[in-house]
Amino acid sequence: MALGVSVYACLWTSVAYAQTNELAAWEEIEARGVNQDVYFHAWGGDPQINRYIQWVAEQVKQQYQITLHHVKLTDTGEAVSRVLAEKSASNHQNGKVDLVWINGENFAAMAKHQLLAPNWVTQLPNFALTDPDNNPAMGRDFGVPTQGMEAPWGKAALTFYYDSLLTQTPPQTLQQLSLWAKQHPGRFSYPKPPDFLAMSFLKYALIALNNSQPDTIKNRLYQPASAQSQALLLPPLWQYLDDLHPNLWRKGQHFMSSGLALRRLMGDGELALAFTFSAAEVPAAVARFDLPDSTRSYRMRDGSLSNIHFVAMTYNAAHPNSAKLVVNFLLSPKAQAKKQQASVWGDTSVIALSQLPAAQQAWFSPPAESHPSANIVNQDSSPALSEPHPSWTNVLAAQWLLRYGVMR
Repeated sequence: MALGVSVYACLWTSVAYAQTNELAAWEEIEARGVNQDVYFHAWGGDPQINRYIQWVAEQVKQQYQITLHHVKLTDTGEAVSRVLAEKSASNHQNGKVDLVWINGENFAAMAKHQLLAPNWVTQLPNFALTDPDNNPAMGRDFGVPTQGMEAPWGKAALTFYYDSLLTQTPPQTLQQLSLWAKQHPGRFSYPKPPDFLAMSFLKYALIALNNSQPDTIKNRLYQPASAQSQALLLPPLWQYLDDLHPNLWRKGQHFMSSGLALRRLMGDGELALAFTFSAAEVPAAVARFDLPDSTRSYRMRDGSLSNIHFVAMTYNAAHPNSAKLVVNFLLSPKAQAKKQQASVWGDTSVIALSQLPAAQQAWFSPPAESHPSANIVNQDSSPALSEPHPSWTNVLAAQWLLRYGVMR
């Protein structure tokens, strides 16, 4: 018995020592990170998201005297190119990009070229709230291990929306979409690749159209895109698009540049059906009178492309400690609950509620009827489709442009 007590006491002492060291290390990060500038390179195409980042800036200014600069991007590749150029110029300590909102192929590219700081995410006290030990998705980006190079920030899924005055029976599957488009010519379209929303639609179609393939073939979607796997998986997609395009807006001879342009066409009544990766975008647009009150949201029965999006710190961030303070705040219950509100953003939290006390769990209470997710038809019957390997994004964009992008 005495030996058992002694061993238990030693284990308790070791855990307490580790926790004390972690606390001391974080307190040092806090001391070094105050009163600095942080440059957060993030997509700037959505007014709701921009306002949320501005709110975050106000919070970290008040708490840490950090001045957070939102560098608005139209394409995350801009930040990737900038950091790569800095590395080529041997600027290894004073980079102009501290943080970048990233996932998928851009993460894979930055990791490949060693442009991201590794093994820093576990230093953040709030990262534990994602329960990573029981939720391995928090450490994988499009199936690629993050190796502590980026922190999860939110979750999203492909959501369709339609004008119920123009169509009462929207398509429920990708195959039904093709039939619906023939019955409603010119009332649906999608943006031009490599726009993020365009790529989301193409990846959803690629997965859904190959669902009946043997597992040995389907699983190739989650491996690097080889010539053989492309030959097996891409033909159903091109055949589908060849059939769909003549029935799209402007007969598939012109594609809008972005999801925002797609939403504007819905607001103008030119389209009757569209889609988004941010479910909260729809009720927010209705509230601003950008979309009609007759707009309804739903998810396809054959699946919704879903992913986790991340925030990464560059290897040459000029203010790494300050950047860590910002990301830790982004993972705080306060920031995650705020972001989940439909009127703010509607982005699903990455926090595991089991890690929170009851009082904070109440901040993430089930959505009211006005929340977009409460009104999404088929939400529970729409299986989540995991993002394919990042290499498929570049393959799809390049081959789409070769097939359909000439003179567009």
